[in-house]
Amino acid sequence: MEGGPAPGEWLSSLFSCCDDISSCLLTWFLPCITVGQNTEYSGQGSFILGCILALIPTVNFVWFIYIRNKTREKFAIEGSLGGDILAVLCCTLCTITQENREYKLRGETGAAPPMPRA
Repeated sequence: MEGGPAPGEWLSSLFSCCDDISSCLLTWFLPCITVGQNTEYSGQGSFILGCILALIPTVNFVWFIYIRNKTREKFAIEGSLGGDILAVLCCTLCTITQENREYKLRGETGAAPPMPRA
């Protein structure tokens, strides 16, 4: 990624969640963990807060939409609230994984970003 990511774009598509198989499996089996990470990475609360909110029916979908919106804002990714709602309602686990992957690829997790595949 010479010169950094293009403004206004996700670094990975919504359906490339299996590109990071560890995040994909973690989100599939324990989505509250990934939501907790995304909450912390986005600066919207603690890991524990995200985990708890992910477990409360109805509240969890509002939280998923909120975190997706804040992730887009943080990285100046184009989109809309309506698009966030549609993505979360139709592909919940994919959106959670995409956000987590975005933080990893942009080096916003406190760990080194993963190496791109050849």
